[in-house]
Amino acid sequence: MKRLPPLPALHTFLVTAQCCNFTHAAGLLHITQGAVSRQIAGLESHLGYPLFQRQARGLSLTTQGRELLPRIQQVFALIEEAVGEVGGKREALQLKAPTCIMRWLLPRLLQWQAERPDVPVELTTTVQHSVDFRSEEFDAAVIYGGQPDEQLSCHRLFDEQLTPVCAPQLLAGPQPLEAFADLERHMLLHPTRDQRDWEAWLRAAGTRVRNIGKGQHFDTLDLAMSVAVQGAGVAMGDWVLSGDDLRAGRLVAPFSLKVRTGLAYYLVYPQRREPSPQLRELIDWLLLQAAGVEGEQIA
Repeated sequence: MKRLPPLPALHTFLVTAQCCNFTHAAGLLHITQGAVSRQIAGLESHLGYPLFQRQARGLSLTTQGRELLPRIQQVFALIEEAVGEVGGKREALQLKAPTCIMRWLLPRLLQWQAERPDVPVELTTTVQHSVDFRSEEFDAAVIYGGQPDEQLSCHRLFDEQLTPVCAPQLLAGPQPLEAFADLERHMLLHPTRDQRDWEAWLRAAGTRVRNIGKGQHFDTLDLAMSVAVQGAGVAMGDWVLSGDDLRAGRLVAPFSLKVRTGLAYYLVYPQRREPSPQLRELIDWLLLQAAGVEGEQIA
């Protein structure tokens, strides 16, 4: 029987194959670049075939390397699962998400945790709208923007639909919000440092207001919405992300017009790695939570 290659060398191959760069792999493994190179060379010698093509601009997997990689990934996934099960303590799923989706995501994660305390989730929030699984150690992430990179396994949660929102006391105040022009009597709350969201909605409404450049500008949508709940002005919000506040009566939507921007919120994970059963269960649950929100039609 042929002697099996050493496990550390196989792990080094796995990490190197995922980034195709000796220097990057060395940083992830906390060893020197020379040590990575020697381990790969030793593994190739043991196996009797090359795993990487060395090129001026980096590495690429050979045919044998591409065939071996998914099998090695499966082996280490089984080892990780076995260690976790024997240890009796389930490691938390690591999830990254932008702050703009917190109003929708956080209540649902709290509900998930109440229903499935055996599958904990640790949430990392960020003002960034993207993720780089090559350098960020997350099991999955929610991202916002256009269609994600093809190297990501992705599920669309829902499209962005812009519509103004405000506190009910503002709507019932002495300055009504019955026509688009009435917006000129109120402070506009911008969810970004520019005014592109308000401009997009007003353009779709076929109107203009003179106070578009005034009001308050915020770094995140969540901040703008929080100020709107206090009755300080009219925020340009997202129909889905405002849903819980609208149903609870903390916010109202004075106009029926909702504008799709072409951007959306996606749940993504690395394509190179099959999700664990626990992550798959969480993904399916979140997709179920998001189901139906796209039924809202643009007025």
